[in-house]
Amino acid sequence: MRIAVVGAGAIGGFIGAMLSNAGEDVTLIARGAHFRAMSERGIRIKGSLGEFVGRPKVTDDPETLRDVELIILTLKAHSLSGIAPRLASAIGPSTSIISAQNGIPWWYFYRHGGEFDGLQLEAVDPGGTLNRSFPSERMIGCVIYCSTLVPEPGVIEHLEGTRFAIGEPDGTRSDRCHNIAQTFIRAGLRCPIRSNIRHDIWVKLLGSVAFNPISALTRATLLEIVRCPETRDLSVQIMTEAETIAKRLGIDIAITKEQRVRGAEAVGHHKTSMLQDVQAGRPLEWESIIGVLVELGNKLNLPVPHMRAVAASTKLLSQTLTRSA
Repeated sequence: MRIAVVGAGAIGGFIGAMLSNAGEDVTLIARGAHFRAMSERGIRIKGSLGEFVGRPKVTDDPETLRDVELIILTLKAHSLSGIAPRLASAIGPSTSIISAQNGIPWWYFYRHGGEFDGLQLEAVDPGGTLNRSFPSERMIGCVIYCSTLVPEPGVIEHLEGTRFAIGEPDGTRSDRCHNIAQTFIRAGLRCPIRSNIRHDIWVKLLGSVAFNPISALTRATLLEIVRCPETRDLSVQIMTEAETIAKRLGIDIAITKEQRVRGAEAVGHHKTSMLQDVQAGRPLEWESIIGVLVELGNKLNLPVPHMRAVAASTKLLSQTLTRSA
């Protein structure tokens, strides 16, 4: 399968190395020191799966790609609009596109059905760039259950998890999802096909919407957040507001807020992805995780005061990080 991985950082590089080692025709799109290191030495994967070097093709110019079978978008959500128009030549008549961003994706209401079908989300697709660049019928949802990091350029450390749940927006079990799942499985990755990928999105988001921004604002680990009574309570309030939106959209998350809190406590001194971005001085992926829920609260006339306050603070923090970069 001809595969392009757009945004070959910790997750994208890991996926690309695993697929390439399984014999797939993989091209990674990366930039900077990480791109140069992968071009010269390949990708060294180390961690819970052992250690090996993957040697997929690498480019820093997405416009060189032509008619690939599968595009995997692993960029942070706020970076997609900048690269999307440059991927036009890669999208052929049979190209499928997997979006693997955290939070609510821009295509969420494509084939949603009911009164919300086709709803546009400005927070995750300002100006509609993504909708214009990526044909909606090509989209496949993906929820990542995998933890990786880049300790140095060209090196990816796999901490845990190999599960990449995928699903069609309309819930059908398509041939293309079957083929993609088999490709991932041959590469040693888990790839269940979900009949309601939106439910999976919300299950993961319920914790992310609370713990990610609070960790960024406080520099605290998961354990520190839930053991502080005030931030523990704030987390529960944010999850309550998110759950109200989910129910209005027809999603029963079926996991209690206390279960999520206990789960976070069990993980211990884990640094969320947003906290890692703060410490690295990178812009934050706040729009798709909490900003879009504030937008949905407004559209659905649901009060979200706790999310609104935390989103505003997280937005400003991301802006200050960008200015100081």
